[in-house]
Amino acid sequence: MASSNNGDHKDGAPRHVHIEKNKKTNWLPWLLLGLGVLALLFALSRCGRDDEVVTNSTATAVPAEPTGEVVATTPNAAGSAALVGTTALGGFLAGNEPTPRSFVFEKLNFDTAKSEVRAADAAEIDQVAATLKQYGTTKVRIAGYADARGNDAANAALGKARAESVKAALVAKGIDAGRIETVSGGENDPVDTNATASGEFENRRTELAVTSR
Repeated sequence: MASSNNGDHKDGAPRHVHIEKNKKTNWLPWLLLGLGVLALLFALSRCGRDDEVVTNSTATAVPAEPTGEVVATTPNAAGSAALVGTTALGGFLAGNEPTPRSFVFEKLNFDTAKSEVRAADAAEIDQVAATLKQYGTTKVRIAGYADARGNDAANAALGKARAESVKAALVAKGIDAGRIETVSGGENDPVDTNATASGEFENRRTELAVTSR
């Protein structure tokens, strides 16, 4: 009967020792599972932040500026001033109105895709050169423009080339090159419609701004 009560248990080995060992061993899978869940949550949170950074970077990206300076108007010059022809240049320089002040060439326009000063417009160059000689400390800024045909880069380059042609013509008449700055307005700031040939012709122009007396 005593043998029956003992079963498979050996003398001197209490049963509760085996039960306590099994309980301690069962914590390991739960601990590993918890660590795995934390690692997964951390990875997901990192992915979310990475996506946010990429999205914000794309949203705030600034397109590269086109090469070459494009200036539509002379800084601080009144917009309506450009409507005044160069025949008024001498009167302005003789007065005391503040600079800068813009003047539009009245008969100086360009053929399509060309930057050469036309022979028909040489008289206005002569007139402006004579005025600048009379007021020898005056400095000016020549802005060249194009009509809306062609791409922005080509029109910017064409406007600059037209301004340089006017400068070269004035220098050839005896004006110091250091008194003349050139910039491009490209196809910006049209004075007429680009929907007609005559309007396009008017937009292929140059303007002169007195920057200092």
